[in-house]
Amino acid sequence: MRKVRKGDRVKVTSGDDRGKIGKVLQVFPDRERVLVEGVNIVTKHQRPTQTMREPGIIKREAPIHVSNVKVICPECGVPTRLGVAVAEGQKLRKCRQCGATFA
Repeated sequence: MRKVRKGDRVKVTSGDDRGKIGKVLQVFPDRERVLVEGVNIVTKHQRPTQTMREPGIIKREAPIHVSNVKVICPECGVPTRLGVAVAEGQKLRKCRQCGATFA
């Protein structure tokens, strides 16, 4: 079970963007990386192609390692580690701070 999922609000805990808060746009479980909105902005020099005629320098997000983010609990609003709780045969994510469970 993945603890960080698409749509979660996360806080970056290390790196150049430490302290920033953003929404997870995409999760790459095989590479253990997440793409967070507004975090780890890189510049890419784009060549003109047949589909995109305009060349130039593009700024976009790059994935960061999942260990560098903490999920913000929707109940208490604190960046926290997540645990697993089993309720009615389903695995749910559980906040380690307040104990609230969420999907």
